[in-house]
Amino acid sequence: MKGLVLSGGTGSRLRPITYTSAKQLVPIANKPILFYGLESLARAGVVEVAVVVGDTAPEVIAALGDGSAFGLKLTYLHQSAPLGLAHCVRIAAEYLGDDDFVMYLGDNFILNGVEQFIQSFRERDASVAAQILLAKVSDPQRFGVAVLDESGRVTKLIEKPKSPPSDLALVGVYLFDKSIHAAVNAIDPSSRGELEITDALDWLLDRGANVRSAIVEGYWKDLGEPEALLDGNRLALDGVEPSLKGTVDSASRVEGRVSIDEGAAIVNSLVRGPAIIGAGTRVVDSFIGPYTSVGPGCEILQSEIEYSIVLADSHVHDIVRLEGSILGKGVRVTRRKVRPSASRLVIGDNSVVEIHRS
Repeated sequence: MKGLVLSGGTGSRLRPITYTSAKQLVPIANKPILFYGLESLARAGVVEVAVVVGDTAPEVIAALGDGSAFGLKLTYLHQSAPLGLAHCVRIAAEYLGDDDFVMYLGDNFILNGVEQFIQSFRERDASVAAQILLAKVSDPQRFGVAVLDESGRVTKLIEKPKSPPSDLALVGVYLFDKSIHAAVNAIDPSSRGELEITDALDWLLDRGANVRSAIVEGYWKDLGEPEALLDGNRLALDGVEPSLKGTVDSASRVEGRVSIDEGAAIVNSLVRGPAIIGAGTRVVDSFIGPYTSVGPGCEILQSEIEYSIVLADSHVHDIVRLEGSILGKGVRVTRRKVRPSASRLVIGDNSVVEIHRS
């Protein structure tokens, strides 16, 4: 079985973070989202993987290299524009050949991985042409949704319906045999101008193909929005292994599951896990609360941060307090100490700022 990992797209819902970083490389628990999926594929024994890249190709390729760090052999396929998931299958046809494959959207986070689903597809009845993963959601109009019959067999798929016929959303993981190639070549672009994978699956269903479904019982999230990113960070941190590679002085306390990377220093501060502190970061006279990831090379001085993500090389000084926040790379957040006591902001496009009124 081969892998097809999608790492294009603009990440517009995560702006401004994604103005300077591919959305699939935004970290949760200080690890890029994309890495979780690749590691799961490797654990499932999938070795040959094609990564579809777009405008952020140089950054993605620099982060993944040849795949050997994951135990994978990576090939990169360039998509000129985001023309739909089925289009990704089209451009990967030569690479995939007649092999079964798993298609994985790189900005998805499945807490327990996809190994069991891949194994079940390997062991399927020969009549099964595809397997889709589903999860119950409260807002199905945002997703492709599946309709199942009384026996649980897939009968129809609809992309982002205005009036959803079910609450079963398509998780961004699909397993296919070679019959999907005929399907993606037979369909036309949708009203969105994209080749929809739901249309390709419907094409198979209309011709009597057996499309099997499986429900993701554990946590799944499309990490395309800030709230989802924070929630995914929370879940990932729940699995963090305590580790102390940096230094903690005698005036500091570290409580719970906390990982402190090499070169990090905790000075006169409290770090309460689950939390992770990146390499070379300094936390001085501060409180780092549960479910917080602080990236490498940061400075947190005289501040309190909880349930937040702070990316690399950011500086937070004299702030009480940040909660439910995402700070991009190289951000500076400080308290203004001169009169008048007004807030002074330099805010990029598509930013969100909420100021507490005392």
